Amino acid sequence: MFGYACDETDVLMPMSLHYSHLLLEKYAELRKSGDLDWAYPDAKSQVTIQYIDGKPARISAVVLSAHHAKLTASREDSAAEKVEMDAIRAEVKAKIIHTVLPAELLDSDTKIHINPTGRFETGGPVGDAGLTGRKIIVDTYGGHGAHGGGAFSGKDPSKVDRSAAYLGRYIAKNLVAAGMAKRCLVQLAYAIGVAKPVSVMVDTDGTGTHSDEALSACVEKVFDSRPGVFTSQLKLNRPIYKQTAAYGHFGRELADFTWERTDKVDAIKAFFAGQ
Repeated sequence: MFGYACDETDVLMPMSLHYSHLLLEKYAELRKSGDLDWAYPDAKSQVTIQYIDGKPARISAVVLSAHHAKLTASREDSAAEKVEMDAIRAEVKAKIIHTVLPAELLDSDTKIHINPTGRFETGGPVGDAGLTGRKIIVDTYGGHGAHGGGAFSGKDPSKVDRSAAYLGRYIAKNLVAAGMAKRCLVQLAYAIGVAKPVSVMVDTDGTGTHSDEALSACVEKVFDSRPGVFTSQLKLNRPIYKQTAAYGHFGRELADFTWERTDKVDAIKAFFAGQ
């Protein structure tokens, strides 16, 4: 299992995934309020960030596909259909994209694709039948860091596929919040029936203020990685997981998301101060 954090955003998440989630949260807000009276629930977003010297410099592309009510124009009347689609695209651009995304990251070369294939009238399971499972990369870090391959949804915290991934995020976020690294990947590996992890590894991609080995030693000292212990400490045995059904499991500082707390920062700093 892996946990990840970086200093690209104030919630210590990768910028591309963070803004993708914010776009969809705004879309849902406007749909539910009636400000987008044509909007239906299914929507998809993607944000592409250009990095220069390892740092996010600009948004190079944005994709937002919005599920909408049936157009009044027939498919044969291409001119009328274009008018209706252009109106939808204009609203999405003005009310969502330019409202959510920082203006300083957008420029004249940023490509904005809104419903690039045209009509999106059939959504949800009617449009995409079959049980495909959750998108575990979108639920985690959007392809940044790494993923152990285990799904979360449908599993209770007794499965380390889920609970140890939360612990990994908790550890990585506290290390970055403590200023120990700009990017941090935490790996945890377990054997069934063995309480202590068989592997604890920290990889800061060269951004750490201490060696990765020293940070790994810190993790083993500050965090108890035994499933029975951290499941209790993070209060994972509660009916809180409905909130993870949209907008990801990480980077959302909700009261129930205990793995987003940064309450180990002082202990991490104390570990290195005592050396």
